[in-house]
Amino acid sequence: METIRPLARLEALVNVAPAAGQVDEETAACLVSALHEHGETLERLELDEAADLTAALVRLRELLLIDDVDRAAQQINVIFDEVAARPRLSRHNDSPWHIHVDPADAGWGSWLLASSALALAGVIQEHGRRTWGRCEAAGCERYYIGDGRGGARRYCSARCASRSRVARHRSRQR
Repeated sequence: METIRPLARLEALVNVAPAAGQVDEETAACLVSALHEHGETLERLELDEAADLTAALVRLRELLLIDDVDRAAQQINVIFDEVAARPRLSRHNDSPWHIHVDPADAGWGSWLLASSALALAGVIQEHGRRTWGRCEAAGCERYYIGDGRGGARRYCSARCASRSRVARHRSRQR
C-alpha cells in the first residue's frame, strides 16, 4: 500500500470543501472522495461528521493564510494543545505503521487538525519556512501545500503561474 501523504490530503480537502456554511450530502460525498484518493477507506460521512471535518478545514485554511513562519508555528502549537496531541504509532486497515497524534476516539475534525498540524510542523522543522498558501493568480481561490523542495511557491499550478506571467507581460506591453 502506498504511504498516505498528509500534505497532499490536506491540499485536496481544503480545495474541495466549502468555505463555510451548510454541509449537505454532496459536500459529504466530495470529502469522502478526496479522503479515498489519499488512502482512507470510509464508505460515507454522516452530515455531522462532514460538518466537523469542514469546520476543521476552515481552521486549517486560516493557518494556510499565515505568511509568517513564527506565527504559523504558534498556531500549529495551539492546534496541538486543543486536540490533546500525543504521538503514538498506529496501523489499521492494512496500512503501514504511521504516527497518529489525535486521541484514539477523536472525530474526523480533530483527526484532520492533528494530522495536518503534524505534517505542517514537519515542513517547518525540515525547511525552516512555510511552503503553503493561497494561489496568487487573479481569480483563483485554490490553496497549495508544497513539500519544501525547490523555491518558494506563489501559485497552485503551472497553469496559474503561466497565466499570471502572461498577464504581467501584457500589462507591461500596454
